[in-house]
Amino acid sequence: MRKILLLAIVALTWRAGAQPSVENFMSAPMASNATVSRDGKQLAWVLNDRGRRNIYLRNAQGQVRALTRYEYDDGQDLSQLVFSPDGSHLVFVRGGDQSREGYSPNPASSADGAEQAIWCIALADNSLFRLAAGSDPVFYPDGKHLLFSRGPQIQTIAVAMGASPSQLFFARGNNGDPRFSPDGKEIVFVSYRRDHNFIGIYNFEARKIRWISPEVSLDRLPVWSPDGKRVAFVRTPGLQAEELISFVGGRRFSIWVADATTGKGAAAWTSPADDGGFAQLYPNPPLAWTKSDRLLFFSEHEGYDHVYSMKPDGSDLKDVTPGNGEVESYVLDASENSLYFDGNREDIDRRHIWKSGVADGKVTAITSGDGIEMYPLLANGEVFCLRSTVTLPPALVRYDDKGKKFETISAMPGAGYSTQSFVKPEQVILKAPDGTTVHGQLFINRNLPGKRPGVVFMHGGPIRQMLLGFHYSNYYANCYAFNQYLAGVGYAVIAVNYRDGIGYGRKFRRAENQGPWGASEYQDVVAAGKYLQTLPEVDPAKIGLWGGSYGGYLTAMGMARNPELFKAGVDLHGVHDWGFRAREFSPGGGWGITGKDMETAYRNSPVSDLSKWTGPVLLVCGDDDRNVLFWETTDLAEKLRARKVPVELLVLPDEVHGFLMYESWRKVFEEARTFLDKNLKK
Repeated sequence: MRKILLLAIVALTWRAGAQPSVENFMSAPMASNATVSRDGKQLAWVLNDRGRRNIYLRNAQGQVRALTRYEYDDGQDLSQLVFSPDGSHLVFVRGGDQSREGYSPNPASSADGAEQAIWCIALADNSLFRLAAGSDPVFYPDGKHLLFSRGPQIQTIAVAMGASPSQLFFARGNNGDPRFSPDGKEIVFVSYRRDHNFIGIYNFEARKIRWISPEVSLDRLPVWSPDGKRVAFVRTPGLQAEELISFVGGRRFSIWVADATTGKGAAAWTSPADDGGFAQLYPNPPLAWTKSDRLLFFSEHEGYDHVYSMKPDGSDLKDVTPGNGEVESYVLDASENSLYFDGNREDIDRRHIWKSGVADGKVTAITSGDGIEMYPLLANGEVFCLRSTVTLPPALVRYDDKGKKFETISAMPGAGYSTQSFVKPEQVILKAPDGTTVHGQLFINRNLPGKRPGVVFMHGGPIRQMLLGFHYSNYYANCYAFNQYLAGVGYAVIAVNYRDGIGYGRKFRRAENQGPWGASEYQDVVAAGKYLQTLPEVDPAKIGLWGGSYGGYLTAMGMARNPELFKAGVDLHGVHDWGFRAREFSPGGGWGITGKDMETAYRNSPVSDLSKWTGPVLLVCGDDDRNVLFWETTDLAEKLRARKVPVELLVLPDEVHGFLMYESWRKVFEEARTFLDKNLKK
């Protein structure tokens, strides 16, 4: 009787229109970019509170204070936090990279424009001053100067108010990624030269550059040996004539070790196949040389992206993060004999922290449960990380190993934030028509009465994985919040982790015939839509889709190919014509699409056949998108209008691909909900 009464109350409340707002699901503060001082006594991080981004500090006594006071949702990102060697200063970068036209993101359309610049905070008194336009700050060992990037040359500047930058040296190409030698007298850097890269060493006293094992290869990610006598780096083949890098394909790679004085080197280890690319770009840090004289590197050659350890001569190779699961980042302890890493081993649709020996690879679980723990840090001998849950986005937490519990360090939501409207995502495992196993998360409020529409959500990337809780990135945390919101206002939502994504191993990520080569992942979207139709709570005639970027591509594919299944779509900055992308965005479009491939690429694009597209679509895009050309949205909109297809548009002037303003996300989600209600709740 009590259960019946409760359901009756819920039904009455629902009919009365007392529904949650989208802000209830997306307004909690989100922590990111956490870093620790060299002595392990101080932590700093960025907190995004409804678009107001600020930096916070936790000192050695455990006290927390704000270091900045930015009061507006202006879309100016804060990143690249670095403590000075003595912990007295903290530098950071405010603003985003410049576009091809030379503009930094300005999504608030500020009349003063925007820039990407390095700022410094003197921690003794919280005084804040601008150093220079640029990014990628690296402190000199004395902490009194910085190296940084601006344009093709490495710059240097004194850490002082009013200081002026100067060019450190000149070298052809685009030069960056400097690292100081252990004695501080030299830096190793990378000179990017399009079809090949060189590793260089610059000597401050002699003002000379020497090149390390120069070849017709793409050399990068250099690290010093602990004694400063050798340099290790990653080598992949140089680009051949008319060769285009493919996002899907891999590359052969080797770990090279060279004499830092003579520049002579040799491969210490070579991958057995084309195992490079993703494994050196996505995780962090891709290559390290420990105090115990072992090299650590990421590789995917045994099926999952793992950290491997070996001696500098290539002997004693060990997988030190074994198991069926992806590793995305790790940190070494003070002795550098152990590492703490994040991964989804033993919990495939979440992330947890693990500890392993650098030499023996013996793994111990540190965290577990229903949360999602990422980006471990060690401070004062304790483990810190970013942790999210079903109801809360990532917060900086301290893990109490004795009590097996978490202490939240960063700010929590205010009194107006309620977790009562959240549902616990349910793990779903599907089979695509070709037998591929696909995971997803189902958002459904089973307390709401009656049949409801269903919605399939597709992430972007495609090298992403949605999880059973708030995502660890801002973009997908917002997507998760919207899926929760849709469940709260009477939808059943499935977030489908289609093939091409991460988390399920190399074979899954490099699925055959994906994207422009056959759109094989679209089978997974159809399988998810048909799964929703089987649920007793879902009206099988009212299935929609939404997604961003690659998810926008798949949304458009659904509307164009299966109108009998998908009745409405919300497409955020999707790719709609692979051939157009390969011609206009970049050579090959990042997928290695050559002239002979254009017909195949076009055939696997939504725009190739719009004859069956009849359902309404909401197209959303920022016009300063640097990942997908705004023209993709313009082109599809005009083609559909010509066919009298109902098209609604939401254009965000000056916004970028991953919307930087909280207000942009709120507006997109409110209009998307209104659009879906109008077309799926008739």
